[in-house]
Amino acid sequence: MRLLGGLLLAAVLVAVAVVGWGAWGWYGASTVEEDTSFIVPSGASLSSVADKLEDEGLIGSAEMFTLRAKLLGSGDPIKAGEFLISGGASGSAILSKLQSNDVLRRYVTIPEGMPSILVYETLMAEPLLTGEIEIPAEGSVLPESYDFQRGESRQAVLDRMQSAMTAALAEEWEKRGPNAAVSTPREALILACIVEKETALPAERTKVAGLYSNRLRQGIMLQADPTIIYPITKGKPLGRRIRQSEIAAVNDYNTYSMLGLPKAPITNPGRASIAAVLNPAETSALYMVADGSGGHAFADTIEEHNANVEKWYALRRERGEM
Repeated sequence: MRLLGGLLLAAVLVAVAVVGWGAWGWYGASTVEEDTSFIVPSGASLSSVADKLEDEGLIGSAEMFTLRAKLLGSGDPIKAGEFLISGGASGSAILSKLQSNDVLRRYVTIPEGMPSILVYETLMAEPLLTGEIEIPAEGSVLPESYDFQRGESRQAVLDRMQSAMTAALAEEWEKRGPNAAVSTPREALILACIVEKETALPAERTKVAGLYSNRLRQGIMLQADPTIIYPITKGKPLGRRIRQSEIAAVNDYNTYSMLGLPKAPITNPGRASIAAVLNPAETSALYMVADGSGGHAFADTIEEHNANVEKWYALRRERGEM
């Protein structure tokens, strides 16, 4: 009996040791000190993921990880994507992370007023995206921050940007006010481009929209400098002062030589600029000029405008700019 009792005790101790060893290997911290990015390919199995974890040094044994995962882990499926594995993460924590929706997201930002050539260059310069894209149509991208996964196609990200613009334009069009001077969503988009390029101050955006709306309704040339520059640079900075020959140039964009709107958008306007042209401020202003503070001085008459221009020139002379 004593021998049998001793054997039973030994068996129990061995079982406890095995369970403890298994539990420690599953719940104990790893020796990996740094946070590490880990990618699970689409359709990967538990065993193939375990092999990849071992190859990348995140676990010691793929076989033991798989065994412990089946005995001690959740039966939830492993998700595809890129995950950030924390330094010291246990096997249990690694499995839980790979079964979660906590996929590592990265972001690409399109600022308001970025022309499509620069949208193209931004996406093409992102090394974690794949594939080629064409330069998108001007005005087709909604400026915003967009998340993406490593290895995602540039076209997929661009598609989301363009779908967002389509949705935003439709939403803002439904909220247009009775004083909007545009007749179609496309006209709203084109005028929003001019407002976007003419002011960087949110506080004066609707007033700038109101000024250009007044000019449209009254049949006055818009005379917006960005429409001179766009045919020359396709939206990139001009890098110099506009020449008189460029002001007089006749084309489908230059609003110094034509009545009405340009034939097409000249940039990618933000939602706020679209909203501004669809609900412009009630104003009688027809003219504006920079005031030296980052904003504009507005005027109802040409006489008031000329006085504002003189103040602006005087300020520029003080600064040594003229």
